[in-house]
Amino acid sequence: MPSREAASVPENEPHHQRQAAESFGSDPERYDRARPRYPDVLIERIVAAVPAGLVLDVGVGTGIVARQFQAAGCQVLGVDPDARLAEFARHSGVEVEVSTFEAWEAAGRKFDAVVSGESWHWVDPVAGAAKAAEALRPGGRLAVFWNTGQPPAGLDEAFAEVYRRVLPESLVARLGKSSIEEAHSAMCAKAADGMRATGAFDEPEQWRFEWAQSYTRDEWLDALQTSGGAIPESQLADLLEGVGDAIDGVGGSFTMNYVTFVVTAVRHS
Repeated sequence: MPSREAASVPENEPHHQRQAAESFGSDPERYDRARPRYPDVLIERIVAAVPAGLVLDVGVGTGIVARQFQAAGCQVLGVDPDARLAEFARHSGVEVEVSTFEAWEAAGRKFDAVVSGESWHWVDPVAGAAKAAEALRPGGRLAVFWNTGQPPAGLDEAFAEVYRRVLPESLVARLGKSSIEEAHSAMCAKAADGMRATGAFDEPEQWRFEWAQSYTRDEWLDALQTSGGAIPESQLADLLEGVGDAIDGVGGSFTMNYVTFVVTAVRHS
């Protein structure tokens, strides 16, 4: 699915594309309802390393990541440039400050972890890592992560055929499974290079978590409509019809196989 994390290939430098970065607040209710969460094992692994549990969520959006950390016992502050998303997150119980991360001020506050789900590519990788280092206590952890999904065999090609017909320039139409994973690997490499460039972190690690989620036809069509401006309004109805027909063709539901890619590093003590 074209999504917040994959709206642009890495070499297009999405952190320069502010209009795209701030386009996800047009329907925050749908975004919060339809976007996938993150595997519990990822949350648990980060929380285990930050016992005090004060977390800064960069690009908090509607609060999806923040609420997962809150449920694990953490206190969370979110930062997001989109006031509409921030307001939704506040109503869901997350404290949020409205700002780009590069312009945000820690004001002497120190956090045990800085996290970012589906959002770090909208941040300058070096300036963002430097800002995170400033906000982290010694020994604190920066962890940035993205989901990518692969439909089951047969349905993946049916989806790709719809995209080739309706949106021939989209990533789904142009890239196969291996190329999409390569694009995420390149994004992870850029994040790791940004952390290294600050000189403030231990050597970054890359984690990978595989998991799955089932979708009905209507649930997946809902999720497709959370991609900001990646799907032009003029093509949306045709895309939804084609994808919906493909799901009907396999019985009206399917299981998406997800991989969560993580780049993480510890602030020097």
